[in-house]
Amino acid sequence: MGVKVFPVFFMAVMITTAVRGQSQAYHSDKLEVVAEFGEYQPIGVGVSSDNRVFVSFPRRVPYRFGLTEIVDRKPVAYPDPDWNRQEGDEASSFLNVQDLYVDTRDQLWVLDSRPGGSAGKFKLLQIDLKTDKVVRVYRFEDLVKERSALNDVRVDTERQLAYLSDPGQAAIVVLDLKTGRSRVVLENRPQTLAVPGFKLSYDGKVMADRSGNGFKSNVNGIALTKDNKYLYFRPINGLHLYRIETKYLAGTQLTDDQLGERVQDMGETCVSHGMEADKAGNIYMTSSTDYSIKYLTPEGKLLTLVQDSRLIWPDSLGIGSDGYLYFSCAQMNRLPQWNGGSNKTSFPYRVYRVKL
Repeated sequence: MGVKVFPVFFMAVMITTAVRGQSQAYHSDKLEVVAEFGEYQPIGVGVSSDNRVFVSFPRRVPYRFGLTEIVDRKPVAYPDPDWNRQEGDEASSFLNVQDLYVDTRDQLWVLDSRPGGSAGKFKLLQIDLKTDKVVRVYRFEDLVKERSALNDVRVDTERQLAYLSDPGQAAIVVLDLKTGRSRVVLENRPQTLAVPGFKLSYDGKVMADRSGNGFKSNVNGIALTKDNKYLYFRPINGLHLYRIETKYLAGTQLTDDQLGERVQDMGETCVSHGMEADKAGNIYMTSSTDYSIKYLTPEGKLLTLVQDSRLIWPDSLGIGSDGYLYFSCAQMNRLPQWNGGSNKTSFPYRVYRVKL
């Protein structure tokens, strides 16, 4: 494992392999509703430089859109209805939009990821927000479909690389945007694997299916600093946050062992599903077990931005030039599969924002 570079001030109820949920009610007047979606579950969130807000939805029942732009607080099919049709050619329609990211050149990147063994399908779309047209589609022909489960994406505009978390392979996938070829790095490392025995617990109840299998995810949330220098990453099942300089991911000379030696352990933080970096170098993290959004400062302090009982499994983040942090609440822990078949979701699903 990498060397811890500075101390982190950790704020949580307990630091054990079982994280206790918070039944206490929280409220913040800082929290603003951006849009409501009824029973449609929002996942990915992306925000452009002129504060256009994009929200994606996985293919779950009920399903209407894969990707939308929020216009007058309502979701509108994006980039057009044809890409969002429910049936049709998978090469030109969405299967299961997992994540969104707006890069520093105002390109919207759409990760369409449907794991499923040998039947898994993965593609990454680049959409130019000036023209609202799909510029290129990457199809990951060299990816091991049987094991892959691409989850989050960040794009390095300086090196023309995309970095993707792959909890299925417990690895980071590096995609060369010029050639379309990809590499798998940091596979099955302590920093990319779920911590053994680490259980998620909400309101005193372990998140488990009917067979007693607890929720488990290897490397999941990732964040790229705005100067493209560091990629932050972490599993959901674990408290530690890690980073690596992107110059090491860009090179092909280092072995995976040598890459592992260059990973830095940023210390204990919180249970987190999504992350985002701002221009000042703060790393924002969703923190579901205490209904909050936290951030790690460049000085290594872990602070709480907002805490509210409505933040049920906050998931994906985006930052606008208007000084707001936008994020979805996926309520994954309330889905029937984790509650003995009973749907505990609080409708409507929402996307929120909070002033930074």
